[in-house]
Amino acid sequence: MKTLAISSRTICGIEELPVHSKSGVTHVLSILDPGHPDIHHFEAFSKHLRTTLRFHDIIDPLPGQIMPAKEHVAAILAFGSSLDKGAVEGTAGHLLVHCHMGISRSTAAMITLMAQGDPKASEEELFERLRQIRGKAWPNSVMIALADEKLDRGGRLVEALRRHYAHQLAQKPEYAQWMRDLGRGREVEMAAAA
Repeated sequence: MKTLAISSRTICGIEELPVHSKSGVTHVLSILDPGHPDIHHFEAFSKHLRTTLRFHDIIDPLPGQIMPAKEHVAAILAFGSSLDKGAVEGTAGHLLVHCHMGISRSTAAMITLMAQGDPKASEEELFERLRQIRGKAWPNSVMIALADEKLDRGGRLVEALRRHYAHQLAQKPEYAQWMRDLGRGREVEMAAAA
């Protein structure tokens, strides 16, 4: 992989952060709702570099909420580029990406970073790696579509996302109703088209 500085990857939700405070995290990408207070858990972490982005976990516009947008994905990729700039042959880093629950925005961000760092990896391989990191991953489809475009993946990330959703629904059928209740039924339908 191109990113030499990162050898460990973790995805979690806010409530899980204390578990990772002693795991040698060196880089953090926090994705929070706008207006959510800053996270105090990081005071217990060792020295690390942290970037915070703020937007809502939605896939259709809602009044008073901020959709994932091109500038957010650009910021994720800029964060990824900064990992490369800090890379030193033989060093080991630990990247932690979190959002509120560690299921949607953070998993979309992580696969974006993995696709950026390993451009030769197939989309199927990337989603398999994502499931190994976070078994309950349900990446935000808007973020994946934007990442696909920015990384010139030609729609392949979106197609692999359909198959990933189908895989997740086969493993966790309760996700279908949960996602519909969250206004994410379109993603459930994407799985049916896989």
